[in-house]
Amino acid sequence: MNSQLYINEIQPLFDDVQRARIFKDQKTMTDVIPLFPVSEINKKYEAEKQGEGFDLRSFVLSNFDFIGEKAVKKEDILPIEEHIEKLWDELTHTAFENEGTLLKLPKSYIVPGGRFNEFFYWDSYFVMLGLQVSGRVEMMKNIVENCSYLIHEFGFVPNASRTHFLSRSQPPYFSLMLDLLVESTNDEKIYSKYHSTLEKEYLFWMDGEEGLENDSATKRVIKTREGDILNRYYDSENTPRPESYLIDIEDQNNISGKEFFRNIRSACESGWDFSSRWFEDGATIQTIETLNLAEVDLNCLLWHLEKTLVKSSELMGMNDKAEYYTQRAEKRKQCIDLYFWDENTGIYRDYHIKKHKKTSSEHIATLYPLFLGLANEKQAKAVSETIAEKFLYQGGLVTTTKETGQQWDLPNAWAPYQWLGFLGMKNYGYTQLADTIKNNWSINVERVYNNTGKLMEKYNALDTKTIAGGGEYPNQDGFGWTNGVYLKLKRN
Repeated sequence: MNSQLYINEIQPLFDDVQRARIFKDQKTMTDVIPLFPVSEINKKYEAEKQGEGFDLRSFVLSNFDFIGEKAVKKEDILPIEEHIEKLWDELTHTAFENEGTLLKLPKSYIVPGGRFNEFFYWDSYFVMLGLQVSGRVEMMKNIVENCSYLIHEFGFVPNASRTHFLSRSQPPYFSLMLDLLVESTNDEKIYSKYHSTLEKEYLFWMDGEEGLENDSATKRVIKTREGDILNRYYDSENTPRPESYLIDIEDQNNISGKEFFRNIRSACESGWDFSSRWFEDGATIQTIETLNLAEVDLNCLLWHLEKTLVKSSELMGMNDKAEYYTQRAEKRKQCIDLYFWDENTGIYRDYHIKKHKKTSSEHIATLYPLFLGLANEKQAKAVSETIAEKFLYQGGLVTTTKETGQQWDLPNAWAPYQWLGFLGMKNYGYTQLADTIKNNWSINVERVYNNTGKLMEKYNALDTKTIAGGGEYPNQDGFGWTNGVYLKLKRN
């Protein structure tokens, strides 16, 4: 049976399974494939569950198929780059039909690895960095095609290619993916080919902007007291995440806020699930307030999308559109300086839309204006000093300066930000710092690989003798973006 499954179609059964902790990982039940029509399974469940000797686990196993995680094949430890070349093939998946919660995609794609056996949006950009080094241009084209298909099908690229992610996206990297593809093919026409895709994604992020009053927000758009437009991460659902169902329900205990689940989900749209960055008290998830923040990374990425739309419009001779997007990009650049740059501490911060001031969290998204060339020389110098002083450790760049047990906090170093740090410093001539960032993290990756034969999702930057932890699930082996960034850094 190849049919699409939405979790709410099996909600009573799903709720019972997750609360009973039948599976170690709450994601297991979200990835199931029904063996019979869902209406039949529901009817059978209602009829049987009250019966004597009913076994919930047996019921689930006899009515659903489980794909689960594919273990990476272990051989004698190969040289790391050879291992990554083999991994590209192992991490290649296809989904030409909707199956269970998995969305169909027109082309094959690379999954992150471990428990993550679907296509992820922002991961795929960092995967593409490595595919470029490996000369796998066809797979780079596949990723772009899959994103384009999703944008035309749903209006945006979902967080990942499953039905329960259709309420949110992830950091909008599609325009940056096009840059990589143009770089790899020398074909500028790629921008015009995907012009309508770029526009459609832009409309998704700007939806609700028309008629928005000052000092208010709707969906992903904020209008400040001063009448400026900024963007925020957002999720259209306010329910527990199916993939972390029980965790969310337990975290919500003793919370008075009506939108706890939406705040949780909106943080997931950023990719940073979770971090002290989102917490009002800087420590506990119960104080999460993602919806109150305009984020520096998102606004920088949308500036890049606007600039790419200028390029695609010009290539197609659409001068009015080019002018429109030029004005939008220029205005956003001014807003990035005005709302996110903190002169006093030499860092870019998020902006709190209710308190009308910058947040106190120091985090690595301060790199985005340098990565994309938005910072001036003075700002870049200040950020480079802050990075060297507060974020750089012997195992790479950490994401925040706080240790909370959340995986996007100290002491973890994640692949994307090593690349952003390296390139951001290079862009402004801080070559020595760029090389230190590259070497500290790459040596850490090599050490863990030589000890374990694994490439991990994240690394411990402080204690390079241990494997990174924190978060809602164990550190995963695979791992798409680590492979991509490692290869790219080694070539630079």
